Amino acid sequence: MSGVNVLVALLLIGIVAHSHLIATAASLMLIFKFTNINLVFPLLERRGLELGLLFLMLSILVPLAEGKISGRDILCNLTSLPGILAVAGGALATLLNRHGLNLLRIDPEIVFGLVFGSILGIVFLRGVPVGPLMAAGIAALLMPFGRAFRR
Repeated sequence: MSGVNVLVALLLIGIVAHSHLIATAASLMLIFKFTNINLVFPLLERRGLELGLLFLMLSILVPLAEGKISGRDILCNLTSLPGILAVAGGALATLLNRHGLNLLRIDPEIVFGLVFGSILGIVFLRGVPVGPLMAAGIAALLMPFGRAFRR
């Protein structure tokens, strides 16, 4: 199956699954492909993840920049049990993301399984796609269990 066919399939799946992110990403890649803007591909491959994380961080910081969250609010939250658990969750997530990034560097083809799994989670579990990096981190965490069963 060609890359264009896979992108069209992802577009259709994104539409059926009501996943605007998947549908938009597949549409943009098809536009880049058919308009012959090939210089975008190396740029996205090299810096796309960083660009996505930048926009994610910007969206998270908007309430702080708009003054909707004060320093006192942050301090009160960080010293509460939910805040402490959030800090632990954030630290654990970054650790998983590091392992996910390493897995994607070692085995970049695994991203298709991650995307397919995300689509299944969206369609059947009403999940929210958080991105291939976290999915790769979880996959990296599960890899030793898979190797144990293969023997």
